[in-house]
Amino acid sequence: MNVFYNREGIGDVLLISLRTMNPESRAFEKKGDIVRIFDETTNETVGYNIFNVSHHYSFEENAAVEVDEQLIEAINELLEKNGFTEFIEADFSPKFVVGYVKEKQKHPNADKLSVCQVDVGSEVLQIVCGAPNVDAGQKVVVAKIGAVMPSGLVIKEAELRGVPSYGMICSARELELPNAPQEKGILVLSDDYQVGQAFTK
Repeated sequence: MNVFYNREGIGDVLLISLRTMNPESRAFEKKGDIVRIFDETTNETVGYNIFNVSHHYSFEENAAVEVDEQLIEAINELLEKNGFTEFIEADFSPKFVVGYVKEKQKHPNADKLSVCQVDVGSEVLQIVCGAPNVDAGQKVVVAKIGAVMPSGLVIKEAELRGVPSYGMICSARELELPNAPQEKGILVLSDDYQVGQAFTK
């Protein structure tokens, strides 16, 4: 789940993205100040647009909004108030975590890509990585599905040259860390970090 608010860019609208979908099957349902966006073939809700949201909730952000329990409660109250019976839930687990590269293999269809198996504590993720310095045995920063990068990029499931990828191994520059090197390459962490712990700047 990702939430965006940019009053200067698009007006007083809160954009809530729950999941991706095929644009060709997108449909809309409006009740009061809220538009539900759903997949016409499955009726699955993929997002909401809440108009005139500043009448109900105060935002300072002009980009991605930090989602917390208070915001989820406020959104669900607005959904109910506008006649919707469906409520949203959010995963508050950290989206940037320390991972351990257990295995690295050459991508079968791309010379400059590697297929990595990365332990993030709760699971092992397959991540396709293009960094020249990635290797087995490293501790790295992993942006999990749903993470929002400092650039605004939302991390989603992807398929790179035919191989599924479930996250991103990050460079210091992508994380916008101070004094990040400009050359291409992932950030390799010291052994002091624990696999699965949240990574913060």
